[in-house]
Amino acid sequence: MPVLRLIRVVLHLLRGLATCALIFPFTDAAGRQSRVQRWSARLVALCGAELEIVRHHTDEPAKRALVVANHVSWLDIFVINTLHPCRFVAKSDIRDWPVIGWLCGRTGTIFIARGKLRDVRRIYQGLVESLRAGEHVAFFPEGTTSAQGRLLPFHANLFEAAIEAQVPVQPYAIRYLDAQGNWHPAAEFIGDMGFVDSMLTVLRARGMKAQLHLLPPVVTSEASHRRDLADAARDAIGAALGTEVQIEPGC
Repeated sequence: MPVLRLIRVVLHLLRGLATCALIFPFTDAAGRQSRVQRWSARLVALCGAELEIVRHHTDEPAKRALVVANHVSWLDIFVINTLHPCRFVAKSDIRDWPVIGWLCGRTGTIFIARGKLRDVRRIYQGLVESLRAGEHVAFFPEGTTSAQGRLLPFHANLFEAAIEAQVPVQPYAIRYLDAQGNWHPAAEFIGDMGFVDSMLTVLRARGMKAQLHLLPPVVTSEASHRRDLADAARDAIGAALGTEVQIEPGC
């Protein structure tokens, strides 16, 4: 692994810590979003990934939306933030990741504890309020990362927030490819792999392209059902990922 690349990433992470601690308290929401967007784009580049935005329609992303995407890697958050910074819903154990966990917390990530119904209810109400306030809120409805070429069932519960806030669901599809256009194995963050091990694997990789597919929004109404929204988003993401994707039966 090139030592210089690791040093640059570490310095960039430290710069992010300083920005959150010293600048964020004195800037407005637009200023924070702009900094998050630039910082995320730089992190993706320093990790050796070339970013490509693939638009499946000509419209700009909705100003208010519940963003959902398939989940491959810890890089997913930063790939999405290069297009539009979001408040992410993430597992509470991410808070313990070195540096990244603290940065996620300072940039508005909403941490959720597994299996705690009271926590889900509290977070759900916070999502609705954030969406109504005009924020982009994002989560990964598979609930965990999965290997590239596999799409897990989507959990539908949090899709209810889009119906209550009356905002569309904005699906994104994320792929990490090698120079030949095949799935890049270094991006996968699955099984018992730890965060540090995954980061080192990414930094050792060569020729990685991070593709972010911007898909047409799924319109919601008072008559919408969360299961239908989840299925529509999953179908759109599965189609964008390609016909070779193994789509697991829904629940």
